[in-house]
Amino acid sequence: MKSSRFLVLFPVLALAMLSACSSPDSRIKKNQASFNALPAETQAKIRAGKVEVGYTQAMVLMALGEPDRRYLRTSEKGQTEVWAYRDKGPAFSIGLGIGGGGGRSNVGGGIGVSTAGDREEDKIRVLFEGGKVTATETSTR
Repeated sequence: MKSSRFLVLFPVLALAMLSACSSPDSRIKKNQASFNALPAETQAKIRAGKVEVGYTQAMVLMALGEPDRRYLRTSEKGQTEVWAYRDKGPAFSIGLGIGGGGGRSNVGGGIGVSTAGDREEDKIRVLFEGGKVTATETSTR
């Protein structure tokens, strides 16, 4: 009986977790006036989660959300603010178990979904000078 409740509740919980994730559309709604002032081509890129040289920090926040890490790079040219975004795509795993005892046998299985929190690689880094994007770095993996 407990397992049947879990089978019913699991999709509901999974959907609730996914709907809580921040998306470009939800971030745009919070900054609708600023977004509406942008050219249509730029709006389409932000909706698609794309960032280009010349974007402001507010535009990057609409496209990508809050960065996972922020740090400063110092060079002979001065300081550059770097925002790093990790790969947060779901990671799936499947397990199967077989057991027996007392003349009975049992088979069980499971599927695990993770937000890939153990991935240490940055998917994209956005570099700012004077509050505007001067470069982006993307992982080739």
